[in-house]
Amino acid sequence: MNLRIVELPPARVAFLRHTGPYGPALGDFWRDTFIPWLQANHLDGPTCYGVGLDDPSSTPPEQCRYDACVEVPDGFVADSPAQVVTLPGGRYAVADFRGNARDIGAAWMKMCGEQMPGLGLQFDARPSFERYLPGSRTDPQTGLFSCEICVAVR
Repeated sequence: MNLRIVELPPARVAFLRHTGPYGPALGDFWRDTFIPWLQANHLDGPTCYGVGLDDPSSTPPEQCRYDACVEVPDGFVADSPAQVVTLPGGRYAVADFRGNARDIGAAWMKMCGEQMPGLGLQFDARPSFERYLPGSRTDPQTGLFSCEICVAVR
């Protein structure tokens, strides 16, 4: 994985939360809940984010929280159950990912467990996330998708 250090700006996002195991269930959540919500709110063009709020190695799977997010303009008002927050900007280690849902966990582990420590990078308390740039969609036939894995660093 090609790792680079990038200064990201803050991003105002609307999100829907999934509580439960990470993995294939998140793909179902995007397909069955988040994408229909995006389309209903005419938000299917901006940058999206996937924010895992809990470490699955120390949090029981049924308690893991994940926010599927989309950038929204300043005047956007979210109807429940959606909420609006600002993802903090700052310094991030960023790696490009292309694969399927079963491979992304390994990519996170390689980046956080091998590459970043090998480069002497220290984690920051800000949230880490997957960033889905406009036009990056899942291929329905292969299940392949692309995103940037963004880890907050000091």
